[in-house]
Amino acid sequence: MKKVVNISLAGRSYTLEEDAYSRLSLYLENFRRRLSVPEFQTKEIMDEIEARIAELFSAQVGDSARVVSLAIVENVAAELGMPDGSPEAGESAGASAQNSSSTASRKLYRDMDNKSIAGVCAGLALYLGIDITLVRVVMILALVLGSAGFWIYLILWLVVPKADTPSKKCEMHGIPATAENMSRFARGKYNR
Repeated sequence: MKKVVNISLAGRSYTLEEDAYSRLSLYLENFRRRLSVPEFQTKEIMDEIEARIAELFSAQVGDSARVVSLAIVENVAAELGMPDGSPEAGESAGASAQNSSSTASRKLYRDMDNKSIAGVCAGLALYLGIDITLVRVVMILALVLGSAGFWIYLILWLVVPKADTPSKKCEMHGIPATAENMSRFARGKYNR
């Protein structure tokens, strides 16, 4: 028989085994210590990492009343890694490198970092993997040659969400939402 602890993570309620809760607390504390961002950004990054952990927990246990075990917490910690890319104490360097090099599928978001008006063209360029200038020229030509360009841009502006969090920016660039990648976006220094 094991003790369990009820926690709230990113607005969702989870039941964790006591040793899983201790491991999660240790991971989050190590993560906070290794962040190399100004103090005012730490809360935003920690909220993002907690939301990502909650997503991974939900994928593992679903919405049922299943208990999150130590093995699940270990898998989540290994998948996310640390913000500086180095392995956490007890984690092998190979597992961390494997997690940060895997690719994720790209999602369409408005790129607010490279926007001219609303970030639609910048987001489309990233999603399609083409030069942003080409997308902007095509959009201007569509606008000049008829009203379709205006309506397409307006609809995309209204429908496509903006990439306003580090995890959304990771999805927009097609990279996994690991701790290292999210901290790059939080610092504003993402380089491929």
